[in-house]
Amino acid sequence: MALRFSEVCIDAADPPALAHWWSTALGWPTEPTEDGDIILKPPGGAGPLWAFLAVPDDKVVKNRIHFDFVPDDQQAEVDRLLALGARRADVGQGQESWVVLADPEGNEFCILAAE
Repeated sequence: MALRFSEVCIDAADPPALAHWWSTALGWPTEPTEDGDIILKPPGGAGPLWAFLAVPDDKVVKNRIHFDFVPDDQQAEVDRLLALGARRADVGQGQESWVVLADPEGNEFCILAAE
């Protein structure tokens, strides 16, 4: 049996708004599905689709899985994402080389040090 990684599913109170935020942050196009979800497509098929799904529940605890991004310039990218509406998040990381941010619905992600 073989498995293929197809999608990352992201629960959201407002899927269109959260998908739009991530589309702006990543520069990936969005596409609505027949059942009302929103899909983000990575350029050139480089990775799984991101599916934003409507859920009635609020996010109340730290994510069990999160995204790590490697920028060309960490501080410039942190500043850009904060200007788009991300916020700094404290998940108990202390002083590390990465910066933890949260999207508008509170989903944590990391901006790593530039390589």
